[in-house]
Amino acid sequence: MGAKNHNSLKLFKIMKKIPSISNQIDNSNSFEIINKNFSSLAPAYYTLITNWFIDAYKVYNGIDKFIILIYLINKDFIFYRKNGLTVDYDTFYKDKSLEIPNINIIDISKDLRIPRESVRRKIELLKKQGVIKKNGKKIFVDRSAFITAKADKTLKNLSILVFKFNEILKSKNKTDKTFGVDEISKSIKESFSFCWYQFYKFIFSFTNSWKTYTKTQDLETICVAFIVLINTVQNKTFKNKNLNRKKYLKELKKSDHTGINAFSIADISGIPRATVVRKLKFLVKNNFLMIDEKKLYTFGLSPQSKQYKVISSLQDKNMLSLSNLLYRVSNQIKVNPKNKLIWA
Repeated sequence: MGAKNHNSLKLFKIMKKIPSISNQIDNSNSFEIINKNFSSLAPAYYTLITNWFIDAYKVYNGIDKFIILIYLINKDFIFYRKNGLTVDYDTFYKDKSLEIPNINIIDISKDLRIPRESVRRKIELLKKQGVIKKNGKKIFVDRSAFITAKADKTLKNLSILVFKFNEILKSKNKTDKTFGVDEISKSIKESFSFCWYQFYKFIFSFTNSWKTYTKTQDLETICVAFIVLINTVQNKTFKNKNLNRKKYLKELKKSDHTGINAFSIADISGIPRATVVRKLKFLVKNNFLMIDEKKLYTFGLSPQSKQYKVISSLQDKNMLSLSNLLYRVSNQIKVNPKNKLIWA
């Protein structure tokens, strides 16, 4: 009887250490908070997206090749998720290679919205580069691929985004604590496999949505568009605050600032200048961007245009994905009893 009481007391003490599930950030509240306070979150959000596109291109001179690579790497995250395992950042990247049962071209094409023949070509290029290797009947994603796809910069940008989200929660009395970027980054690293499963889920949804809504198959065009957009968002003359998402999108068009030229975009992205010029012509022709007499490009959507409605609908979908990402990552940090970073 004494042993039973001792065990009950021990269990009670353990339970007291675990934060109440009722303290979690609600997903619907997360979506509402993002929409109402978008101007506070937008610079960190657009920086995360733009830098991800730029870094993805620079890995293998093609965003589709990179996204196919992380699609394969994501199989590990899916395995951990299905089996209730959480692997930290250092463990995941230590001596890492990934055995793939097979490479299903049809599934990759369907899941990533990349034409089947294009997937086949990209896979062959990855094989030639030694990223994907064959050993008998076994197929491996080489360790070098994990190093090139390592999440250092993206992890920092995601941590800043979560930090900004946390600041908004604090200002709205949804939480009584804020934590530094380094603290959040450390916490995400401890729950890395879970957090990066959620991040890749967001990225796949984000890129697929852009392809579907804008009918733009190549992600390099979208990368170019976001570099022009981030030039507006980060410009000192764009100082609007406390704007909801709809008003923010409209104010972007009104922003009085200097645009960016093709040479700078090529330099920032690593995409050849001739290719950048072609992408810019497409974006101007379809009224996503404007060009002035100095050949400087700016955000060009008019609220009355068809393209504005397309981007607005697209952003509705992307904000649901962003809300889910921030909700999942924030609560993983929050309810993990081994983690010192607890949001209450």
